[in-house]
Amino acid sequence: MRTYRLEEFGAIEALVMRTEALPKPGANQILVRVRATSLNRRDTMILNGTYPLAPRAGIVPLSDGAGEVVAVGDGVTRFDVGDRVTGSYFARWIDGRMHPGVIDQLGCTLDGMLSEYALLDEQWAVRLPDHLSWQEAATFTCAGLTAWSALTGAEIPKPGQWVLTIGSGGVALFALQFAKLMGCRVAAVTSRTEKTERLRALGADLVVAAAETLEWGMKLREATGGIDLVVETGGPATFAQSLIASTLHGRIVLLTVQDRNGKSVEIPGAVYQRSLVTIGRLFVGSRNGLEAMLAAVATHRLRPIIDKVFPFAEAREAYRHFQLGDVFGKVVIDGA
Repeated sequence: MRTYRLEEFGAIEALVMRTEALPKPGANQILVRVRATSLNRRDTMILNGTYPLAPRAGIVPLSDGAGEVVAVGDGVTRFDVGDRVTGSYFARWIDGRMHPGVIDQLGCTLDGMLSEYALLDEQWAVRLPDHLSWQEAATFTCAGLTAWSALTGAEIPKPGQWVLTIGSGGVALFALQFAKLMGCRVAAVTSRTEKTERLRALGADLVVAAAETLEWGMKLREATGGIDLVVETGGPATFAQSLIASTLHGRIVLLTVQDRNGKSVEIPGAVYQRSLVTIGRLFVGSRNGLEAMLAAVATHRLRPIIDKVFPFAEAREAYRHFQLGDVFGKVVIDGA
């Protein structure tokens, strides 16, 4: 089989395609024919050597991928040959709170999905909704579940409340789509004016172009009465404005704490001392969370937004395109 491995870290040239023997599933394992994969910001951080969890040398990258089960090992009870599956980001995290024993991640400490075939423990995978194409199905594991967890975590926003999304990457667009499913109103901030109509077409009730309104926090607060939940993907560049936009008892789910240059989020004391906003963190989610999200996706027949699809042989070009940052939705790599 053909598979990609990161043979070192720090440059795109470290992503190398190899031909390897097709693995056979052992006890409680499934062999998956991977039909599509997709990129997340953490994948470029792993490539560049800036991810906080140390990746294993020679790792097969990417947490997100979808395919069908082609062989099962002894004792497998969760899946049969022919089932459509995707992997769980934190492979060992089934439910409950995260703890050090479940920190292993596909595409980081465990071989991921950028391969013709993936060998997974049956506990590391979940079934996919039937209405999704392979390319669509390959986008949910990281960005989709992160957005879902942000909206369904400590306090689920009520219908009619305001949710703020930032940008047009995978997490932001999933958060927009999920918030609309929940009956929420969505304000979206984009750095590019030309994306405003596309965000409105997805259901955003209010869109602000940051290039035209640098102090967009107060504009949003005045227009909405205060944002109830911010899905904060912008990090240092947007956090202060998100705090200004929030209602008195709002919540900010902080997903990005540093920018590419290493600058960290700073809390502006003059703003926060007048606020009772709760700032929280999360890391993607558990397998049970992934299954709950996909059940909602199936019920509402939700389809993700795909920015661009690359052939398997052009995985490096997919990374390069993603790293440019000007995406609208998910960057997908087709299966071999």
